[in-house]
Amino acid sequence: MTTPSNNNELIAADFAMVFEELTRIIIRLPSVEKLNFTTLSVLHTLSRKSPMRLTELTANEQVTQSAITQLVTRLERDGLVERRSDPNDGRVVLVHITDKGAHVIDSRRMERIAHLSRFMEGLTPEERRAIHDALPALQRLVDLANQP
Repeated sequence: MTTPSNNNELIAADFAMVFEELTRIIIRLPSVEKLNFTTLSVLHTLSRKSPMRLTELTANEQVTQSAITQLVTRLERDGLVERRSDPNDGRVVLVHITDKGAHVIDSRRMERIAHLSRFMEGLTPEERRAIHDALPALQRLVDLANQP
């Protein structure tokens, strides 16, 4: 394992450690909607970027074309997504999230908010303010990471 060599790397290393642990906690929060990680990832992606081509979903989710095709077929059967022809190119199929799929994502988000709110009750007002103040920078990191 290499040692971070500059201040940015030190901050990134500390952030990665905390973020990995927080992500693990958030992923494992109890939920009414019991779906696997890849299924939830596809639904989250489509909730932000619907509609998408299967090839775009494959690249975004970093799975094989076969795996995404099988997953979309299962999600379609469950009423969470639907495939439609691209109005600009009838040869292309676009995957759209349905209202039911969007509801799954929204309800899971509300459950996470409730759990995180309870966790935050254990923080001091200063710690809550620090998290609040860091949100714009964290959003900027997300935006930078999502740039093509």
